[in-house]
Amino acid sequence: MSLRTRLTAPGIVLAPGVYDGLTALLAQAAGFEALYLSGAAVAYTRLGRPDIGLTSVSEMADTMALIRDRVDLPVIIDADTGFGNALNAQRTMRLYERAGASALQLEDQTYPKRCGHLQDKSLIPAAEMAGKIAAMADARTSAETLIIARTDAIAVDGIDAALERGEAYVTAGADVLFIEAPRSADEQARITTQFAGRVPLLANMVEGGATPIGAATELEALGFDIVIFPGGIVRALARTAEDYYQSLASHGTTRPFSDRMFDFDGLNQRLGTADLLARGKDYDGGDA
Repeated sequence: MSLRTRLTAPGIVLAPGVYDGLTALLAQAAGFEALYLSGAAVAYTRLGRPDIGLTSVSEMADTMALIRDRVDLPVIIDADTGFGNALNAQRTMRLYERAGASALQLEDQTYPKRCGHLQDKSLIPAAEMAGKIAAMADARTSAETLIIARTDAIAVDGIDAALERGEAYVTAGADVLFIEAPRSADEQARITTQFAGRVPLLANMVEGGATPIGAATELEALGFDIVIFPGGIVRALARTAEDYYQSLASHGTTRPFSDRMFDFDGLNQRLGTADLLARGKDYDGGDA
């Protein structure tokens, strides 16, 4: 089922953040309906850098292609600002679609952007963002590919300006609206009161960010249609990795940490190693 079709059905879509084939595989095995490929998570893991616009379009497209080679779930991909003007945004659409993305999230920050929960952001004019949305719509090859328009205006100009920009982006052709970083339940309610039922709404849950963390059921009750937890997996794994390395450095062995790890066979079970090797034998050229 495409993400566009899924959004016409009841129930909120809970999309966890992933950043490579392994995390995508584990998330699919957990039973999620869709995934979110976070630009921040790619910056954290591939670059070891913060989310301040350092990740390139090619790095994101390459990561998307590797994920698509491993899982078949719909993937929402972070397109940042389109990596430039409207023509850059069109190229981003073409690259991401070829890589297997199901939805592209475009935001209205200036380039280079920064994480939506960092301070001192700046915005392009709303008309310029609307032009990018229209350009991406013209460039997509599949009607199933969604354009998610994100505005960071709350942190820059306040909730009223964000709602106004949201209206402009829906008019420009956005398939899903993402008003980033509402600071309270009241601001979340203002978003859903104005837009719920008119366009699918996305909520972003960032641990320690500006928006209060809510459960998928709570956000659905408010009127949201998609909720993403984009960077939670990196924060969880980074905490585990820090503990692992400190333990190994202290003890000179992984034995004290073994109850917090998969062993060799355990990881191979989750990777499907035996099945892949068995399928490989079908192509060995033996007797028919």
